[in-house]
Amino acid sequence: MPRSTARRGTMRRGAVRDGALRLTRRGRIALVATCAVLAGAAVPLLKPDSGRRAPAPDTPTRTLVVPEGWRASQVYDAVDRTLGLPSGSTRVALDKAHLKLPSEAAGNPEGYLFPATYPVAKGATPESLLRQMVDTANAELHKAPVAAGAQRNALNVYQTVTIASIVQAEAATKADMGKVARVVFNRLQRGMPLQMDSTLNYALNRTTVRTSMDDVRMDNPYNSYQRLGLPPTPIGNPGEDAIRAVTSPPAGDWLYFVTIDPGETRFTADYNEHLRNVAEFNARHQPSTQPPPPSGSPGPQRSAVTRPPATPAPH
Repeated sequence: MPRSTARRGTMRRGAVRDGALRLTRRGRIALVATCAVLAGAAVPLLKPDSGRRAPAPDTPTRTLVVPEGWRASQVYDAVDRTLGLPSGSTRVALDKAHLKLPSEAAGNPEGYLFPATYPVAKGATPESLLRQMVDTANAELHKAPVAAGAQRNALNVYQTVTIASIVQAEAATKADMGKVARVVFNRLQRGMPLQMDSTLNYALNRTTVRTSMDDVRMDNPYNSYQRLGLPPTPIGNPGEDAIRAVTSPPAGDWLYFVTIDPGETRFTADYNEHLRNVAEFNARHQPSTQPPPPSGSPGPQRSAVTRPPATPAPH
């Protein structure tokens, strides 16, 4: 079958590599400014999509913006820049931060650096900012709807955050998040591998999709082509919408999805129908006709291809 080309910030490929259909996904990385110097009174903690309180003309206050989907490594770099510290300072400070993380995290705050706009007070340290992010995450994740949703889906909170991080990376729009979450649940319940490039990208510390057969075959716990179940940790820091999508996903039997065009993602449980959708994606987005993708696009589109299970799925 013909091969389509991944386009950063436009469309992703309905990939055909070496004659094998694969799920092709990439992490949704919002490339926005990480810190800003504002003139104003103390800035309260705000969610990324909240309105900002108008500043007063006196005391300068720095703010640290953590977008939904950022990886911990990106947050560390942003903290270093905001505080004017040498690169790597925040990562080194992890052991001294005494973060309140679940035991499953084994000290790794990935998934618990909650996306928001944080005020940076005079005298702030990497430890104090990391603690503020994790405390905010714990406050959000310990709310009744999250706990109830996790229990309803037979998950613990850490697993919920892990799936939410995948949904954050994979969904083309907020409206798609619930269906993507349902695809993840359906695949897990049927014993199918997730087969998502977003987990491979995390393992390879990259944000663009250049997935090869060597990537798919690599021995890595984040390789969701080779490993069943969830990756060992979240693959980013999900926001409220992704968490809500996981705790209350819509009912549906979807197993496959492909974004044909921006705003047009098709979900299906029928593999043959999915192949037709992929063929339409490939026909619409031939490599020779696609323009160069914009640099730093905050909202890449998604396409997904995978094989049906080789054996009857367990119930």
